[in-house]
Amino acid sequence: MNEQRKTVVITGASRGIGHYTAKCFLERGWQIITCSRDEVPVECLRDPNWTSHIPADLSDPESVAEFVAAVNEQLGDDPLHALINNAGLSPKTPYKERLGCLNGDLDIWKEVFEINFYSALRLSRGFAAALHRGKGAVVNITSIAGHRIHPFAGSAYSISKAALSALTRELANEFAALDVRVNAIAPGEIETEMVGPEYEVLIPRIPLDRMGSPADVAGTIYYLCSDDARYVTGTEVWVTGGQHLF
Repeated sequence: MNEQRKTVVITGASRGIGHYTAKCFLERGWQIITCSRDEVPVECLRDPNWTSHIPADLSDPESVAEFVAAVNEQLGDDPLHALINNAGLSPKTPYKERLGCLNGDLDIWKEVFEINFYSALRLSRGFAAALHRGKGAVVNITSIAGHRIHPFAGSAYSISKAALSALTRELANEFAALDVRVNAIAPGEIETEMVGPEYEVLIPRIPLDRMGSPADVAGTIYYLCSDDARYVTGTEVWVTGGQHLF
């Protein structure tokens, strides 16, 4: 590892917000360690700053533990400056219908919570020492759906994101003793693979009158990991174009 460049771990980096976040940090000279269920796109591996990509199944606690061990071995005694808990799962029916509390398989609920909630807890704990060495930052990606009923996001997803918001506060309190800041970002309607044509009906509810882009979220994530946010912790930042106001 290069001690003169900062290092960030990003989950769910093969597409959407995670992929743009990786590009954002790369453009600013950070070393990147990523994980996802999929292999990272080939074009990104051509970037010499991309330190490594480790496929991992965040729904499997053993796979998470293996990922933590691999990253910590790679880091050695070097610091980790940021952890971005971005990976998320929002299951729907085969007809893309919302799964509620009554029609959602409980095994799917368990998988959603493993990926959306428990992996963030496990990774934060697993990298606590390295983050302490780097006086780093943790950013959890929550959702507007964690704060209100959403017409398309299912109950398991929404409730897991609400739990992640609460976890952010608890971690911020405990990690302060390690000189590590913990914040969250709650995106609204962001144009990614998770968003279909049906989301167009939500645009009139957004004061900025458009959906957000993954780059809009990535820039805010970077800010929370930068020295400009050195006195910001325990905060959840809305990246919704104002949708959360109503």
